[in-house]
Amino acid sequence: MASDTARDRLIVALDVPDAGQARALVERLGDSVSFYKLGMEIVYGGGLDLASRLVGEGKRVFLDLKLHDIPTTVERATAQIARIGATFLTVHAYPQTLAAAVAGKAGSSLKILGVTVMTSYDNADLAAAGYRSGVRETVERRALQTRDAGADGIILSAAEVAELRALVGADLLLVTPGIRPAGSDANDQKRIVTPGEAIRAGADYLVVGRPVTAAGDPRRAAEAIVEEIAAASAP
Repeated sequence: MASDTARDRLIVALDVPDAGQARALVERLGDSVSFYKLGMEIVYGGGLDLASRLVGEGKRVFLDLKLHDIPTTVERATAQIARIGATFLTVHAYPQTLAAAVAGKAGSSLKILGVTVMTSYDNADLAAAGYRSGVRETVERRALQTRDAGADGIILSAAEVAELRALVGADLLLVTPGIRPAGSDANDQKRIVTPGEAIRAGADYLVVGRPVTAAGDPRRAAEAIVEEIAAASAP
């Protein structure tokens, strides 16, 4: 990660219904963005072919599929994703799932990211789902399980980055969604921070969706975030 530029640390989420809309957005953003996240909606709308094309064009791709199934299925699915040339793949941070994904990516450059607690969840949401631990304890436990499984990083709210960086040191990549530039709508995110705050706290990569993709000038919005990342990264 240390060799990445500020632009490389911005991951724009292509949260649109189909590959055609995603392709148009990528073309509009041009060279202002080098890294894209494709989630379940776009993948089910032709996004795997788009992912392959983006990789072929020199872009980096984060497939946010949040895999969680029996180990054999996760291992085989991960191996398929590795063949596409994706940079990141998410799986839910359960020990069996993490271990299977690590096995599936063997021999490739794919990096496995464990999903700790969704950034749309708070303590009340976890309690309603039957968890006895709150967000912070759950995130910490899953971060350590991710590291112990040999995976590469975790997805977490930037609100927990500083504490998690102190816990895991430099061992894991910390990738943060729920990023909102100052003045942006929170939408359905509950644990959010600005790009500069996230970088200063120790985040490696920032995932940004609607503040870029729904902006009147998406390219300018992306450039402004890159500038903020660069400023926050400066010694």
